[in-house]
Order: sequence, then C-alpha cells, then structure tokens
Amino acid sequence: MEKIIVIGNGMVGYKFCEKLRSKATKEQFSIKVFGEEPHPAYDRVHLSEYFSNRSVEDLEMAPRSWYVENDVELITGELIVNIDRENKVIKSHTGLEESYDKLILATGSSAFVPPIKGSEMQGVFVYRTIEDLEAIIEYSKHSKKAAVLGGGLLGLEAAKAMLDLNQETHVIEFASRLMPRQLDQAGSDALKYKMEELDVNIHMNRNTASILGEDKMTGLEFTDGQLMAADMLVISCGIKPRDELAKQCGLEVGHRGGIVVNDHLETTDKDIFAIGECALHKEFIYGLVAPGYEMAEVVADRLIGGDEKTFESFDMSTKLKLIGVDVASFGDALCENTPHKPIVFEDSLEGIYKRINLSEDGKTLLGGILVGDAEAYGMLLQITLNGMALPPSPEDLILGSRGGESADMELPDTAQICSCENVTKGDICKAVVDNNLEHVADVKSCTKAGTGCGACSPMVADIFNAQLKSMGKTVKKVLCEHFDYSRQELFDLIKIKGIKSYDDLLDAHGSGDGCEVCKPAVASLMASIWNELILNQDTIQDTNDRFLANIQKGGSYSVVPRIPGGEITPDKLIVIGQVAKKYDLYTKITGGQRIDLFGASVNQLPDIWEELIEAGFESGHAYGKSLRTVKSCVGSSWCRFGLHDSVSFAIEIEERYRGLRSPHKLKSAVSGCRRECAEALSKDFGIIATELGWNLYVCGNGGANPQHALLLAGDIDSETCKKYIDRFLMFYIKTAEPLNRTSTWLNKLEGGIEYLKQVVVGDSLGIAADLEREMDFMVETYKCEWKEVVNNPELRKKFSHFVNTEIPDPTMQFEDFRGQKKPVDWDKELVESK
Repeated sequence: MEKIIVIGNGMVGYKFCEKLRSKATKEQFSIKVFGEEPHPAYDRVHLSEYFSNRSVEDLEMAPRSWYVENDVELITGELIVNIDRENKVIKSHTGLEESYDKLILATGSSAFVPPIKGSEMQGVFVYRTIEDLEAIIEYSKHSKKAAVLGGGLLGLEAAKAMLDLNQETHVIEFASRLMPRQLDQAGSDALKYKMEELDVNIHMNRNTASILGEDKMTGLEFTDGQLMAADMLVISCGIKPRDELAKQCGLEVGHRGGIVVNDHLETTDKDIFAIGECALHKEFIYGLVAPGYEMAEVVADRLIGGDEKTFESFDMSTKLKLIGVDVASFGDALCENTPHKPIVFEDSLEGIYKRINLSEDGKTLLGGILVGDAEAYGMLLQITLNGMALPPSPEDLILGSRGGESADMELPDTAQICSCENVTKGDICKAVVDNNLEHVADVKSCTKAGTGCGACSPMVADIFNAQLKSMGKTVKKVLCEHFDYSRQELFDLIKIKGIKSYDDLLDAHGSGDGCEVCKPAVASLMASIWNELILNQDTIQDTNDRFLANIQKGGSYSVVPRIPGGEITPDKLIVIGQVAKKYDLYTKITGGQRIDLFGASVNQLPDIWEELIEAGFESGHAYGKSLRTVKSCVGSSWCRFGLHDSVSFAIEIEERYRGLRSPHKLKSAVSGCRRECAEALSKDFGIIATELGWNLYVCGNGGANPQHALLLAGDIDSETCKKYIDRFLMFYIKTAEPLNRTSTWLNKLEGGIEYLKQVVVGDSLGIAADLEREMDFMVETYKCEWKEVVNNPELRKKFSHFVNTEIPDPTMQFEDFRGQKKPVDWDKELVESK
C-alpha cells in the first residue's frame, strides 16, 4: 500500500482526496491529510455567506464523517513546519512526524499585505479564513465605518461583508478601475455605479501611505496628503502562494513565489506534487478554484499510473454576484494585445454594460465582459470555448433577437459546462436519462456540476430542463434553490394560506436561509398580494425600496412626485419650485411627463415629502417595480386632431393603477388619435383613441431591446378598456417570472398574443371575475407610501445615514452645472489633483 500525505485541507486538498478515492481502492493507497485550521475543508468561494448564518458546517465541503467513511485520516489544527526529502518524512509544529511515499502540497495561499506603516494595529484585518471573519465580526460591534483596501474580486467580497455588518463602507483602489484584471474602464464604471447605489463608497486612484492611530487604527493617510477616518480596515489586495515549506526543503520556487511544477504537477522532486494556489505552472499562479480542481484530477490520475492527462493553461473566465450585482468576464475579456472588433451595449441608467470581442473577420467570439446583467454568460462562454459559429447578427448575443433569426444556439455534447468538476453537456444529459433525475439538485448531486463556484448553475438548469422536455416530461421552473416552487405557485401559496412574512413562508415551504434571488422576489409578491407598505417587509434588499427613492450617482436620492397624465396646476408647479429651491435639488422634466428632483440626502427625504404631500402630491413610485407613469398627449381638449379626451382618461388610468406592485416596472400611455404623440405602442399597456372608442395595446417596451405593443382589443369603450386592463395586469402579476417585463412575459407565454386574448377578452379560463375582483382590492386599499412614512415617527427614523447621529452623508459632493448642481466626478477630480 502506497502512503499518500496531503499538506493542506482547503478546497483543492479535499478535492484531491475525493478524486483519488473515486479512482483507486482503499487497499492501493492510504491517505492522511494535515490542515492547520481547526475545521475540515470549507468553501472559501462562498465565504461571505458566513456573515448571514454564522455556520461553519454549512460551508464545509464534507463533514468529518466523510473522511472516516472513505478511510482518509484528517488531522486538523496541525501545522507542518519541516519536510525531510531524503528520508521522506514530514514534521509538525507539535513534533509529530509522518513518513510518506508521495507528498501532495496543497498549502494554498495567504493574504498579501502591502508594506504599509501601521498594518499591525488593532482594527486591521485580512479576509481569508473563518478565524479572520470571526475576528472582523467581533471588532465590528464597536465600529461604524470600515475601509477595504483593494477593489479586485476579494476586495469587493470584503465590501459585501462590511455591508452585512452594517458598516459605512469605503473601497480604496490604487488603480483607475475596479477589478482591473477582468473589466475595462466602462465595465468598471458600470460596476462602480451599481455599488454606489448600494451605499458602497468607491475611491479610485488612491495610494495608501500609512494607517493612522496608536494602538488601534483611526484612519488612513494617502500619498496625496488626504486623510480618511475609519474604525477598521480590511486588507484584500490579492494573494501570495504558501511556498515556505518548498523553500525550506530546497524545492524550486519562482522568483515572485510559487512552487514550480511541470505539466504533471510534479515539483523538482518527483515524489512531491503541488496543486492549487501554491503551484506555479508556466510562470502562472491560478487564483480560481476550477484550475485547482483540474490539478487535483491530474495528480490523482498520475498516481494510479496514468501518464496522458496533463495540466494545460486554464480558462480564467468567471461569473459572480458581488453584493447583488452580476459581474462576468470570459475568454479574452480585454483583448489588450489581440486584434479584434468589439460590440458594446451600455445602459448608464440601469448600470448595465456588455461587451463582446469578435475576431477581425467577425466570425469568432474571443471573449467579453458583462456587468449588471450576466444572464447570457453561460452561452457566451460556451460559444467562446467551443469556437461555435456566430448568428447572422452577432449583436443579438448581448441584445437578444430583435426579429429574424434567433440567437439561440445548440451546444455540442462535448461542451464543458462545469469547469470546476469537468462536466460536459453530454454528462448531464446522460445522467438525467440513465438515473431518471427529476430535479436540478439531483443533477448536481449525481454529476457534481454546479457544486464548485456555482457560476454554471443557470446553464445546468437550462440543459436539465431541455433534456426533460425532449423526453416528453413536464418542466417545472422553481424560483431558486430555497423554494421548490415557481413564482406563480408561491403567489398562490401566499394568498391561500394568508402568509405575510418571508420568514413564515421560508419556514413553511422553503429551506435554508434564502438568497438575493428569492428575498426581493417574495417581498414583491407580498406587496402585490396584500398591497401593504413595502417597508414592512423585513427581508427587502433593494435600496430603492428601502428608502422609497432611487439612489443616484454620488450617493444622493431622487424625489419624484406623481403627476397623473402629465397634468399639473400652476400652484403645484410653484410648490415643486419652492421645494427644489429650499433643498437645493437639481430639477428636470422627464420623458414620462413628470418632474424629477435630484440630489436629496436620505435624512432630507421625509421633510421634502412632508411639504409635497401637504401640497397634494403623492409618491410617483419611480423607485418601485410598479406603475411609473401614464403619459398623454393633450387630446381633444386642445389638439385639432384629437378624437377623445386623452388627458382625462390617462389621469383616470394612472390613479386606478398607481402603486400596483408587479414583477417589473410598468409604463403606460394614452394617445388621443392615431398620430400617437404619447408613444403608447412602446408601453406595457397603451391606449389609442379611434373614431369608435379606444384600441388597447399590450406588452410593448422601449430601451435596448424595443418591442411594439400588440393589439389586445379594438374600438372598445372606456369601461371595457379598464376592465381588460384589470384582467391583463392581474394575470401578468400572477403568472410572470421575477423581473420579467410584460414583453418578455408575452414572448415566453405559450400561444402568445392569441392565447392572451382568449384569457383576457374571451375569459377562456373562467377567471376574469376573480382578476377584476383582485384589482378592485388593490385600488380600494391603495395608500401613498410616502404619506404613510411622513405620518409615522418610527418609519421616519429609518431615513438617516448614520445610526448615532443626524448629520448627512459627508462624502456627498456636488458642483455647479448650468445653474444647478450635479454630483462631482470623484475619479476625475482625484486624477487631476495628481
């Protein structure tokens, strides 16, 4: 029996043990693993989840019982300090000695701490282990403001941790952009915008000179002389390979660190292998888990006698959700040294940035970047890795099909879906068929796909559903892994059982602790069903809903009173002007026929709204997934072409559906004739006057992927029009998936517009009366959210930047702009100051 010793019980060390045990019998190899931490291997990729549940067990790769069952001897809390290569013996810090036949170094990496004066003080932490997190949690109990040094992957994860600990959070980045290895400048700007929406303060081009304080830190000093007060600092500037054992025993290491290995992961000693973040392969250290798993596979195969499997350069594509923001890069994301033709889509309003890089002949996808919307990541990665032919209009890959040939593409069975576990599409399909699998969780358990970093999980689910459908089975789309129900099923459960809180729903019909997918979705469902104040939902995660206002660039908020149909009296116009002048707000008339006021701080919002409500205004719901505006032309009241009074009908429509919570925002318009000045055909529901009444159009939208609304009913009277809108909106709210606009919902609806006509107009399902009754309930129970806040002292207390003082956010800065104010461009100011 050959004796294998593994030094390091991290994710890669554990995976090596798992792979070797799957390939060889217990009689062939004995395995002993040494880990210096007190816990068995745990998932560092999802380390931030520890702040939510404080459970090491939930993060464990496998319980201790797994090691026992698989004859793997696990020794934790033991640091190996010496390797005697001549006698093939290792020695621990307690004096324990063990001999080996083959030695696997899986020592991983440690946090890199720049040589900054004061880094040894109390209040300065790294972000690497469970022990680090426990120390941060304890210290945060006496801290209010935290700085994070580093704006890369690790730094932004640390920033999320600081938010979870209710710290005023600042990210300090030396470079000119966030995640500089993965994002270009525009991608960084989009990510910065999204993070500032979530109250994370980003400081670019900042070089930290020293940490201030005596025994414990009190702030930071930068090389330009500027100071920043802070109670604690988390250093997350990257990693350095743990190669001290290799140096001690004379193995070759790189000049910048890392244990030198060949394609078989052998070190300069043929009986010692190195895998994971401690290994230097062809002058490269891999800091992702997937390459480490592949290294583990290569060494396990080598030990059982294989010599064909080798480790080659590894794809470093990655997708993750940073503080609720999707970020992905794949292939040659930056193409800094590669001739290419980029296609770019940017929506600065929503903080979405997409870039794909095509070869010069336009036939091959080289790589790309996705920020704010990474839904297409899985398919784009597969197209890149497999060299698949592009659609006739390559821009459809990031914009979606806009007519003509679809951009949907069929993956080959050889496509590698899960790089962490090397699982192909064919592996998944075969597992579904051979094992008669019925749930995505069964696929993950059977194939291990999606159990590593998790980035491939959406594609695993898509392949699973497609395979079930090809087998003639019903495909069930669940909300997320914590609820084995679709949004529509949860809607019915909540309503039938009278559930009014997320925790009650999770306890009765879910599992785990929830996630950033189900929490806001359930909050939206509760609001859609019970029509109660959104602030009463404890689990709400959307900053806009939390403060009933859209957060803007620089950390300020907007105030948007409702102006039904765009009609406003001179007295109300005067009040808006007086409020804007009193609170120094930037004022703009929007395309939706209302007036936006920008630049308010959180603590000003209740006072501003108190004055507006006293003047007769109410919330415009510009921040919510709800009805925004009903735009109108002047109609027959003034226009010589007008057929009907479009303004009066628009006001009636807006006042009927105001505050209605839905899966996505809703926009509407009423045009007084076919000249269509209100642009009703680009709205979720639009109304156009005809000689005989009104035409009702539904499921349109503008934006990056515009779609004309389709005729639902023609030449109908006003009461019938409202009745059909009632049915349409309630049917949409009950059946759409989270964050699907009406246009997307209709595109997915089997039978399309003809089926929708049957349901709404023809009442083919026999539910029309129920839908109308449910809408009547919404109309009757409507309350202005801001009026509720203004009149409730306890709710008003929530609108403050800091828990211990009433002062506004001191980091907000503005500059003069055409006679008004706008947020200062912090990055530009810092660059110019240098």
